[in-house]
Amino acid sequence: MGIRYDWQKDEILDIYNTPFLELVYQAASVHRQFHNPQQIQVCKLISIKTGGCPEDCGYCAQSARYQTQVKPEALLEKETVLNIAQKAKETGVSRVCMGAAWREVRDNSQFDQVLDMVKDVTSMGLEVCCTLGMLSENQAKRLEDAGLYAYNHNLDTSPEYYSTVISTRTYSDRLNTIENVRQTNVTVCSGGILGLGESVADRIGMLHTLSNLQPHPESVPINILSQVEGTPLADQPEVPIWDVVRMIATARIVMPGSDVRLSAGRAKLSQVEQALCFMAGANSIFSSDDNKMLTVTTPCPDYDADAQMLNMLGLEMRPPFEKQQKKPNLMNV
Repeated sequence: MGIRYDWQKDEILDIYNTPFLELVYQAASVHRQFHNPQQIQVCKLISIKTGGCPEDCGYCAQSARYQTQVKPEALLEKETVLNIAQKAKETGVSRVCMGAAWREVRDNSQFDQVLDMVKDVTSMGLEVCCTLGMLSENQAKRLEDAGLYAYNHNLDTSPEYYSTVISTRTYSDRLNTIENVRQTNVTVCSGGILGLGESVADRIGMLHTLSNLQPHPESVPINILSQVEGTPLADQPEVPIWDVVRMIATARIVMPGSDVRLSAGRAKLSQVEQALCFMAGANSIFSSDDNKMLTVTTPCPDYDADAQMLNMLGLEMRPPFEKQQKKPNLMNV
């Protein structure tokens, strides 16, 4: 099969509703056409600026609008970030993602410091991803000049459901930032969150939006909500593993060339459940040395546990820069 950019919602829904074992088989078959099924990219997420965000994302512990256990912290020193990145590299991590709890990037000394971090971590031979909020085309180009490999800006959910979760920015704001990144050679990382109270139609709507972007995001994170006390979504029920696997498999089929990242919420899954996600097409995870993915509220399996799991499954860690940036996608076949 080739890569398509004209998926219709009913087509995606039909894929999502395929009998479970057949769906996993189809997704695994597509995965093997476009990726090395023995490789998993292991990433490390560093919160370089924690807490105090003015946005009202209903799931987020870092919003200044909610009473959570996360307290605002200053931007990390560059040496601290480099030390964390070096330790991650020594464990086999190939991508370091740096996140700041900002609404948007501002052209100030803090952004200059982030650019320096990007340069220095890239010089260590690691892929660097940033998630800093909304940014302009000029700011995207400055990140590109610093050596940035990827920019994360999740859509979270469908266009129709988005305003239920977030009111301080629009879906168009999200898409505009992705378009600004697309004016550079920086790759795009964009996905969503399961468990926000969304319907199946909303999940399909998010995949429809992502799969109609041309090119597709090179990276598509599938996150599972981590319920945070003090946030509006603290009481949401857990997402069944069957739903998680269906989303991964459907994303794999409609965006076959993209990395599908099993991201936040993975700590809730057993090794057997994670293996099922890998079989369905997930080929990236986040790992840590402190059992935290982003903040104290988002647990993450540690390096040793992940290394043991990957070894048991006969999987290997993918080296950095294994994939060429802006690799041309195949046209419709």
